[in-house]
Amino acid sequence: MNPFRHEYFLGYINQVFPQFVRVHFPSSILLNGFTHFGKEFNGGLVGNFVVIESEKYGFLGRITELSLPESERLSLNEKAFQTSDFHPTGKIEILLSFDLYDPFTVKKGLTAYPNIGAKVFVSSGELVQEYMSRFGVKNGESIQSIDIGNLVSNPDTKVKVNIQSVFGRHCAVVGTTGGGKSYTVSKLIESLIVTGNKTILIDATGEYIGNYDKVKSIDIGNGENIFHYSQLTVDDMFFLLKPSPRTQTPKLMEAIRSLKMVKIAGNVTQLEYNGEMIPIDSGLLKKNGRPKKPYDVFYYRNISVIENGMADFDFTKLARQISEECIFDNGTAWGNVATTDVSYCVSLISRVTNLSNTPELNQIFGFQQEKKENDLTDVINQFISEENTSDNLLRLNLENVKYDFQVRETLVNAIGKFLLTKARNGVFKNSPVVVFIDEAHQFLNKSIKDEYFDSKPLDAFDSIAKECRKHGLFLCIATQMPRDIPHGTLSQMGTFIVHRLINHNDKEAISNACSSANKNTLEFLPILGEGEAVLTGVDFPMPIIMKFDLPNNEPNSKTPNLKSL
Repeated sequence: MNPFRHEYFLGYINQVFPQFVRVHFPSSILLNGFTHFGKEFNGGLVGNFVVIESEKYGFLGRITELSLPESERLSLNEKAFQTSDFHPTGKIEILLSFDLYDPFTVKKGLTAYPNIGAKVFVSSGELVQEYMSRFGVKNGESIQSIDIGNLVSNPDTKVKVNIQSVFGRHCAVVGTTGGGKSYTVSKLIESLIVTGNKTILIDATGEYIGNYDKVKSIDIGNGENIFHYSQLTVDDMFFLLKPSPRTQTPKLMEAIRSLKMVKIAGNVTQLEYNGEMIPIDSGLLKKNGRPKKPYDVFYYRNISVIENGMADFDFTKLARQISEECIFDNGTAWGNVATTDVSYCVSLISRVTNLSNTPELNQIFGFQQEKKENDLTDVINQFISEENTSDNLLRLNLENVKYDFQVRETLVNAIGKFLLTKARNGVFKNSPVVVFIDEAHQFLNKSIKDEYFDSKPLDAFDSIAKECRKHGLFLCIATQMPRDIPHGTLSQMGTFIVHRLINHNDKEAISNACSSANKNTLEFLPILGEGEAVLTGVDFPMPIIMKFDLPNNEPNSKTPNLKSL
């Protein structure tokens, strides 16, 4: 394919700068659209692609500005347009450079620049399309592209990109309400399903209700599918219970250890060592007036399980076990009840009781029931199993999860921790998974705190973004407020799909996180239409301004209409 055809000629380079060049058009007629061999070319319009033929390299660029010399601007009138020929100038943003004799060998970075007098040509849609499909493809790899839309500047040119270039380094879909963000997410999910990849969708509002192929949809919040509290970490339990640091935290930690020891002991009614014993009565460890030795021996024999960080104990006994921990410490033995400690822990015991009896929390974490086979962790384990070939999408519908008690943030963070542990154990090495988080600003950059409790960050997905790409667990976040996403998480996003953005802070967040989204490209963000977006990232040598195709499954994200007379 020869990109430098005489029929496509536009003009000559007359100024060169580090990020852009200026071009002189010998005649305004050259900017007109034309048809060549049955293919339509828009000519030299703002936003159109051009190629530049230099001495050693070729360059692909985008026209970002057109103007006339001052003398010709002063003579503009209707008659002049019909009878005169103008000599416009333009500004071209340099997007990438390529080998002059092998146009599809793209150079990393701009190591050279066009020379003065280099010729500028209209770029064909096929050339740009071929470049886009090769982005992110390593040497020796086959091109596996997905069709996701078309160029805004040339609607006849399809945007086909390598799926690894989009998701292989984490992805962020951002844009204000009404920009088409949800439709884009649905289109990306469909592309992953078609290519046989596994996807977990955290559907914050229940809008992705379409009939996707090979989908398993789980409704959370109705009590049928719970994330059992035994699958939470001890840190998660602290998030929910909010103990005060100095007085309540030590008692809560000791109560959890005691209950975990009771569970490990099973049907045994006492801990015994060398004739000394600590009774276990009604699922409680009775330390009052007892020696410490049996406790210490049992603890160190089972320390790996007791200190595994998981909340695998009988939660219904926690309030009473905290009371059992409020005793004096006499060195080698425990003493009687310490009434001062009991008074300090009254509020904690009250929170434990409330937590156990709050319907909104019980329908999520099942504090009053044993772990069953329909537990959410079992569902996830079955879905990510390599033996499971019938499902490619696991949709976790959080529509019915309440906003009270920070339960949504805690639940999603717990799911993230569960997946993070799986990734660290190498579960996704041979079967990668992409996790979509819709309305990510609801869950990321959150912490749990109150007047008694030190702030604790809910940062599971921040850790996934920073370390799990090499483990085969990929993240795709969708949000209308990128400024609310942690900088650490946003900086790990290798691919950005940016719909219309108006807020200055949102644009700055994207500009700071994505170096290739230069100022010229960001200027398009406020004027993008519905479904239009800037696609850019680590594996994209140039930003692509495109319009996404409508998905087969349109999300239920339309705004209700007000009544009219």
